[in-house]
Amino acid sequence: MADCGVASRRACEELIAAGRVKVNGRKITTQGVKINPINTQVEVDGQLISAQKTKTYIAFHKPQGVLSTMFDPEGRPSLGDYFNGFSERLFHAGRLDKESEGLIILTNDGAWSHEATHPSFGVEKTYLVETAEILPKPAFQKLLNGVELDDGLAKPISARQVAGRVELVIHEGRNQIVRRIFEALGYPVERLMRTAIGSIKLGELPAGKWRNLSDVETKSL
Repeated sequence: MADCGVASRRACEELIAAGRVKVNGRKITTQGVKINPINTQVEVDGQLISAQKTKTYIAFHKPQGVLSTMFDPEGRPSLGDYFNGFSERLFHAGRLDKESEGLIILTNDGAWSHEATHPSFGVEKTYLVETAEILPKPAFQKLLNGVELDDGLAKPISARQVAGRVELVIHEGRNQIVRRIFEALGYPVERLMRTAIGSIKLGELPAGKWRNLSDVETKSL
């Protein structure tokens, strides 16, 4: 299902568990059912799915205030607003919270998305953090040593101060981990931008714009 561009691997598991998937007309709720895609019909919410003929990989600069979802029932700005014209059924590989901005990847390749986003693969993510005040040396040293949060120690792979901001490299996938780190330090985040996922860089891509990833980028990640 993920390879057919239905959704990410994790989201596909949730669809199965919710009873929204049928195989040859029979509802399934068991994970990992093996089928022959040549002679098997798979439906999601009554819609027949088929294998993707092409794979799409997109780097997008998510603007602040845009939800990391392909559709919002409340009509708020979402990723789907920027990609409605695509014939492929895209989904986002990973998330950024509404008020964060920067690099997010969209694809129709579920297996690739899983390896790009699952914490077990340890893909590094780089963030640029702005706070109301420049982080003083004691707080910066505490950041380097690791900050104890309610769900365990959070320690960056690396951190450096750049023109009054902090560039932070982490591979954690915990919810809003960067914001919680700086909150614990006593310097709440004013602006948060993801500038890289692994070797894929945001670069000079303007907010609200996208580009196709190169073959080198997709393979390196």
